[in-house]
Amino acid sequence: MTERSISEQEARRREELAELESLGHNPYPYEFEVTATAETVLEMFDDGVNQPGEDGTAPELMRVSMAGRIMAKRIMGKAAFFHFQDHTGRLQAYVKRDDLPEGYYNSVFKKLLDIGDLVGVEGFVFRTKMGEVSIHVERLELLSKALRPLPVLKELDGKVYNEVSDKEFRYRQRYVDLAIHPDVRDVFRKRARMIATIRSFLDNRGYVEVETPVLQPLYGGAAARPFTTHHNALDMKLYLRIADELYLKRLIVGGFDGVYEISKDFRNEGLSRFHNPEFTMLELYVAWKDYNWMMNLVEEMVEAVAIAVHGSTDVVIGENRISFKRPWKRIPMFDAIEEQTGEQLFGLDRDELAAAAKRLGVEVDKTMGAGKIIDEIFGEHVEPTLIQPTFITDYPVELSPLAKRHRSKPGLVERFEAICNGKEICNAFSELNDPRDQRARFEEQVRLGDAGDDEAMPIDEDYIRALEYGMPPTAGLGVGIDRLAMLFTGQPSIRDVILFPLMRPEEGVAEDEESA
Repeated sequence: MTERSISEQEARRREELAELESLGHNPYPYEFEVTATAETVLEMFDDGVNQPGEDGTAPELMRVSMAGRIMAKRIMGKAAFFHFQDHTGRLQAYVKRDDLPEGYYNSVFKKLLDIGDLVGVEGFVFRTKMGEVSIHVERLELLSKALRPLPVLKELDGKVYNEVSDKEFRYRQRYVDLAIHPDVRDVFRKRARMIATIRSFLDNRGYVEVETPVLQPLYGGAAARPFTTHHNALDMKLYLRIADELYLKRLIVGGFDGVYEISKDFRNEGLSRFHNPEFTMLELYVAWKDYNWMMNLVEEMVEAVAIAVHGSTDVVIGENRISFKRPWKRIPMFDAIEEQTGEQLFGLDRDELAAAAKRLGVEVDKTMGAGKIIDEIFGEHVEPTLIQPTFITDYPVELSPLAKRHRSKPGLVERFEAICNGKEICNAFSELNDPRDQRARFEEQVRLGDAGDDEAMPIDEDYIRALEYGMPPTAGLGVGIDRLAMLFTGQPSIRDVILFPLMRPEEGVAEDEESA
């Protein structure tokens, strides 16, 4: 591997590093005591602090010790201002030559410290004549020398190139993206708050958080292509899980009344604004309940998330104001399709559905069964129109090999998806617990696979065996955490809510985000 060439700026910073060490300064010390953040200083500083008392006594100074990254620097002879940034925000610092050890201001601060370097400061808080709360620095220490400059606007091949806003650059070097964009850090704080709220919501209802295998001898629980690997010691093929469902329902068979898992799943699929091969799912299974009960729980849980993240059930997402306040609209899938297209599809055979799809401008190929055609029509003509949270219920049995047959509507299953802002955010069933019906559904999946559907499920004999021991009536739920995070942070791409999304190799052609 050839050593990469470095820029003039990087070369200069390496020279500065060597000079710092020659002067006896450790450019990478072990620790620094921090007593305050930019946020706490700005919140707590009072102009009454640091002022002399009425009797002329010395002022009580608000002293702080802080650390952060230099983001701007302005030298004015024997004094200077610089802005530094910690994990809570930015603050201005004021430094005078005579307040620092002899020679440090000129030989180190002015000459050898750059934007991007991490520093620690100690001093007292004051307000400048311009009204800006600042730190009067009495001690300054370099905590980490940055050998690469932070990105800025630059010209490349006669064109202005902006790494600061270039998504390709930001996804690949998320550490830089986070360092220069506080709003990006806020997205991931909101994501963390969202997950913490969901976990607390489920824990408080007595459901048990569990862990199930990532490496599985047989994949299942969803319609997707798996990633495969090989275990050398056992000489066996294994799969990265595409879903947690079948293992979690085994636990319901075993006597748990409610279990959930927030986990990484993996599907060997393309990249797009809504798909990343590695993604996060919540799956929940509760015994003795059905999909009607689960709709009520989803409403309550997502409403709690909206309040936790935004302080309100009304959230502005792009151009839409969305209300997550209960209750949400509920409409059967075939009714929603007829409402948007004028086509009544219920009861049509595969050829009739293909003809309807053609009338509606939906592409169909020979590998698609009746259920897949209905799903394509719904996805193209109905899903994008659903802006306010809506439960779409009662799906074709062909689309739902793990859902219980509808108790009153032949050919359908008791399933719902919650759709909001034009995208699915969760999927739920009254779970199929009849082992005979489950075997027949698996066998139909095998037939679809033989016909060319590479997302069809295989037969899981152990799961059928578990059902034969008896599984209670059960409600199951799957929530795409990344999709939900996109919704609650207003981000247009799943890559904007995944810290390190999968990317093509840097040597290859960068994927066009918009065309994906």
